[in-house]
Amino acid sequence: MRRPEPPSVLAGRAAPLVSVPTAPDARTVRRFLDGPEHALLLTADTRRALRRFPAGTFRTTVTSPPYWSLRDYGIPGQIGLEGSLHRYLASLVRAFAEVHRVTAEDGTLWLNVGDSYTSGGRTWRAPDRKNPIRAMNVRPPTPRGLKPKDLIGVPWRLAFALQAAGWFLRADVVWSKPNCQPESVKDRPTRSHEYLFLFSKREQYRYRADAVRGPNGRNLRTVWEVPTQPFREAHFATFPPALVEPCVALTSAEGDLVLDPFCGSGTTGAVAVGMGRRFVGVELNPEYVAIAGRRLSATPAPAPRPPPPPAPVGPGTRGR
Repeated sequence: MRRPEPPSVLAGRAAPLVSVPTAPDARTVRRFLDGPEHALLLTADTRRALRRFPAGTFRTTVTSPPYWSLRDYGIPGQIGLEGSLHRYLASLVRAFAEVHRVTAEDGTLWLNVGDSYTSGGRTWRAPDRKNPIRAMNVRPPTPRGLKPKDLIGVPWRLAFALQAAGWFLRADVVWSKPNCQPESVKDRPTRSHEYLFLFSKREQYRYRADAVRGPNGRNLRTVWEVPTQPFREAHFATFPPALVEPCVALTSAEGDLVLDPFCGSGTTGAVAVGMGRRFVGVELNPEYVAIAGRRLSATPAPAPRPPPPPAPVGPGTRGR
């Protein structure tokens, strides 16, 4: 996969303008939308914070919500530790219903989510000597209808739930990890991939196929080999910038607004701002918001420009 070329406006890079308000109220949102800042970071539950934004605000969303039963982030109300798989999926469907509302009519959603295995009745998970951060002192029970050691199939269950909720499911990209995390397992292959789904709000949507091409100039394929990349300030999982770059390039243009409703350490924001887009990130954990703020402030950005109105869907923008 040939990585997208940086936009020409980045020749005159400068420190970006990043707003990190104490309260995500409607006036804060309006000041950002009408102002010169490159990025807005909100410390809030995304299911409530996005209600402050007008419909059709964002051109594309690139995000990775908390995986189910894989990590305890230590924040009350967090998504990912629901007592059942059904409640977890319902929480995300509600969150992405708000994302759908604030997405432009020709807009898109890129969603990365990982899978997990049933707990087998255990209510805790010991640290793996190769992956000590996996330890948890609480685990949801095995979902009804599944067996101990079953692979749950969370990504596809969520994809089908969002499809039923109104999103158009357009592609399932396999993120192949050549440097995947080792696993101490003896009865199955080590997992070395995750899914990255492309959804659209409408049947026709903005997709710039020439922005990123495959080998020999071919149309981009659905298996992307992207090494994992640690971020030194983050002790939790982050997805690499090289996974986000093609998403931003394919489904947005310079000056467009990009959203990440589960912002984490700000990977999507750093990529979006660096590629000449504006960015809004929502994150429940204030520690992560502080990390994202520092990261975005250190990301070279072009001179600020106001966001254009969503472009009408016309020739050359039809999804196939």
